[in-house]
Amino acid sequence: MIKESTLKFLRDLKKNNNREWFEENRSKYEDAKKDFEQFVDELIKALAKSDPPLKDLQAKDCVFRIYRDVRFSKNKDPYKTNFGASIKKGGRRSPYCGFYFQIEPQGEWGTFLAGGYWMPESALLKKIRQEIEYNHEEFIRIIENKTFKKHFALLEDHKLKKLPKGIPADHPAGEYLKYTSFIASRSINSKQLKDPKFIKECEASYKAMLPLINFLNRVNDDQ
Repeated sequence: MIKESTLKFLRDLKKNNNREWFEENRSKYEDAKKDFEQFVDELIKALAKSDPPLKDLQAKDCVFRIYRDVRFSKNKDPYKTNFGASIKKGGRRSPYCGFYFQIEPQGEWGTFLAGGYWMPESALLKKIRQEIEYNHEEFIRIIENKTFKKHFALLEDHKLKKLPKGIPADHPAGEYLKYTSFIASRSINSKQLKDPKFIKECEASYKAMLPLINFLNRVNDDQ
């Protein structure tokens, strides 16, 4: 579970996203960061029950920095208003896809669980599409599975209007081959975050997502 004080820190940071306020409240940031990292360590242990390669990870391998890179951004706010962690084989910097968890009580994306590939570069996207094209029956079984659909929806935010060149118009997975991101996601509310049983809920969601993660990661394992 996540402490209310951690959520309050993120809400306050959104209203005061400047270095002066942050330095004045650094102790609150350190407490919130520690709380989130402790939660991520618990989460890793829970997810590793279904996915043993995760067992050697620690929160420091997965949690993203709160400091924003503003060099090429119109938004010059110095801090992210969320805590996020990418739990996957090799940690957050690895090429594999995996489980992403973010808490942001007030923001565009909010608090959510997700997994998969977000806007992969063109060479990787081509390999993913090829894997789906050749193994479409398996892919469709995974995302149409009742347990998967109970936990997740496959995001359709990034999708081509037409099929990629070379894909037959009547391909059984044609609609999915238009996707430019392959992300399973579900939103989370503050009440769930503060529930002592939330780790169990995350564990169940990850187990439902794992067949999709394993399918997508074949494009890396085959290299």
